[in-house]
Amino acid sequence: MSAFVIDAFEFCRNSGHREGTTPVAEMTRLAADCVDKSGEIRWSIDGGLTKQGYPSMTLAVAGPVKLVCQRCLTPMEYEIDSSTVLVLGKDDEDADGIEEVLDDESIDVIVGSRECDIRQLLEDEALLALPQAPKHEVCPDTKLLDTLKTEKVSPFAALKNLKPE
Repeated sequence: MSAFVIDAFEFCRNSGHREGTTPVAEMTRLAADCVDKSGEIRWSIDGGLTKQGYPSMTLAVAGPVKLVCQRCLTPMEYEIDSSTVLVLGKDDEDADGIEEVLDDESIDVIVGSRECDIRQLLEDEALLALPQAPKHEVCPDTKLLDTLKTEKVSPFAALKNLKPE
């Protein structure tokens, strides 16, 4: 069994702790959203119990990734810094029941596993931390964008070519 595969329930019951660093290149889904695969994600995962006694894990991920600015289409560095609490249910029905009891939108309830690959959970958290439309605060080179703004063309300009003579 891999060092990344844990019994999630046992991990929580024993207040387990793991931390490490994973290259972005090894997180294939995250790397697919990046301009390049450089960088590393620092992570930690802590097991425990909620005040109601449900098994829970706190995941934290942080590190730089390179994304494409949606305004100027040039590479930009984005710093991932996110953490979340996952509460574990034994099955879908149990998870739904726990969600009703907790009634807290900030806590995610998932179905736990005796063979849980924490790499998947950590990569999911990193992906959820990415902005939907990454943008520089101030784009470094706006020449292309500026020319597009100044060349205002009427949307009806092309219609004059269609007019019969």
